[in-house]
Amino acid sequence: MKLNIAYPATGSQKKLEIDDEAKLRAFYDKRVSAEVEGEALGAEFKGYIFKIMGGQDKQGFAMKQGVLTNQRVRLLMSPGDQCFRGYGRRKGERRRKSVRGCIVSSDLAVLNLVIVKKGEQELPGLTTEEKPRLRGPKRASRIRKMFNLSKEDNVRKYVTTYGKVTEKNGVKHIHCPKIQRLVTAVTLRRKATRKAAKKA
Repeated sequence: MKLNIAYPATGSQKKLEIDDEAKLRAFYDKRVSAEVEGEALGAEFKGYIFKIMGGQDKQGFAMKQGVLTNQRVRLLMSPGDQCFRGYGRRKGERRRKSVRGCIVSSDLAVLNLVIVKKGEQELPGLTTEEKPRLRGPKRASRIRKMFNLSKEDNVRKYVTTYGKVTEKNGVKHIHCPKIQRLVTAVTLRRKATRKAAKKA
């Protein structure tokens, strides 16, 4: 079985291939979003705690949260459901689709894990190297959270730190994402106009 281990703190990801059934037994019969001690995989993972995020079976069918079985089942799905593409369908159309249950079994080919708690030892290529975020947050409140800003600070100044820099005719241009849910004088004025229209 392949294990995809991600460490959100550094943005790194690593793939391990484990064939030893004794090591994998710690994950069997556990559900998606369950936490597992990392020591089961080996001494280097001592103190680590992994969270099961999902996986695929040998035929490529993804695990679906809430389906309490370790088999594959066919569910009637609507657009917007997990494991179902909503586009390219008629309005309100439902389809019966195969999905794997949320309980881990030996039929899985890939299991996705996330490190919840870091252990004693460093893992080379996972906890040692930090990968830069390619895209930062877009929503105003999340930008404030990322840079630890107050309500008075101007969010627009901080978006430029992760904008895409291009050079044209010797002039630098920074392409930044459009900030969503940004409260400006214009939005407050529109809100006041709507309120006045309701009262009238």
